Amino acid sequence: MKKIIGLVLAMGCCTSALAASEVITISRFEIGKDKWPFNREEVMLTCTKEHALFAINPSTLMQYPLNDKAAQKVASGQAQAQPIAVIQNDDPQHPGQKASLQPIIDRAEKLCN
Repeated sequence: MKKIIGLVLAMGCCTSALAASEVITISRFEIGKDKWPFNREEVMLTCTKEHALFAINPSTLMQYPLNDKAAQKVASGQAQAQPIAVIQNDDPQHPGQKASLQPIIDRAEKLCN
């Protein structure tokens, strides 16, 4: 419980987190090992009121943009984030390409509704 309270307080410090309608945590277990695109066991997802989708590393609270609106917020200085490729695995089926983010984006978009 103390961990959750600390996390909520830390999230309050993030600009995008204040604009978020909801934050959820998803894991490799939920999505499936074959569809999980990250080098982390779990990430948090959020959708801002402008429909900018972000993945968040729960251990560092660093944000990663998942769609163009999120990337625009980062480029304009409205949000701080690193490129999603930092935590994105390579696609074992297609050498030289990154794993598909579509299952994660689909899940994050549900937060916007």
